[in-house]
Amino acid sequence: MRRRLYFMLPDSASARSLLDELLLARISVRHIHFMAQHAMPEDLPALGMLARTDIVHGAQLGAALGAAIGLSAAVLLALHPLAGWQSGTLAILLLMLAGALLGSWASAMNAAAVPNTRLRRFGPALAQGQLLLILDVPAARVEEIEALIARRHPAARFDGMEPPALAFP
Repeated sequence: MRRRLYFMLPDSASARSLLDELLLARISVRHIHFMAQHAMPEDLPALGMLARTDIVHGAQLGAALGAAIGLSAAVLLALHPLAGWQSGTLAILLLMLAGALLGSWASAMNAAAVPNTRLRRFGPALAQGQLLLILDVPAARVEEIEALIARRHPAARFDGMEPPALAFP
């Protein structure tokens, strides 16, 4: 299980230096992400669109709402069937699935234009020109990586750790 760590860095030079340190500490480049308010230096791995926007949250919310609306429509059709149409369990499940898919797609498209709500708290620092470093590290190495960054890069400010997500809610 990986834990997500957040650090604020004062400038791109310190970000490049810290990137080198993390690579030497055997943190894979695919688990290192940087985010800036304006122009992101090309030599730093940028945060992807799925993490920058609220697409994932929007798709989850849309799937839940769409499934509920699909179920409601299926129950309504079961109680008041159309002329010559028999609704069974399969029809109810198909309407629920169709509602979930349609709701997920529509909500994800809308959420693509919305910045990630989990990253909103970093907005003021990013507006001042700082860079956000997001690290996904194994849970067993969290303290080691925090100590490495604190020792070698005192200008980097630890800005929190995302709580672990439950596998089964």
